[in-house]
Amino acid sequence: MAWVYLVIAGGFECVWALLLKYSDGFTRFGPTAGFIIAAFISLFFLSRAMQTIPIGTAYAIWTGTGAVGVSIFGMVVLNESKDMLRLFCLGLIVIGILGLKVTAKQ
Repeated sequence: MAWVYLVIAGGFECVWALLLKYSDGFTRFGPTAGFIIAAFISLFFLSRAMQTIPIGTAYAIWTGTGAVGVSIFGMVVLNESKDMLRLFCLGLIVIGILGLKVTAKQ
């Protein structure tokens, strides 16, 4: 169940990061409130995952998931750069996430 919690935490990390952008420096109520809620949910599930998964593994996967998720959103929705070097670097993060999962001793 800890890995499911970690996936949920990573998904909500993407949500809060995106809402942080749209909060416009915490000047817009809706995105700011959504950010607070999503951040709480993300950290709650991260803390649950860390009860079983080692902290280094859980935190690295959580941040990596957020980085990849938000970058993909930026490329698809916000028309950010999709150059090969950027995609390669994101691929390295994904390989790192998978490597941490495979080698985790839980």
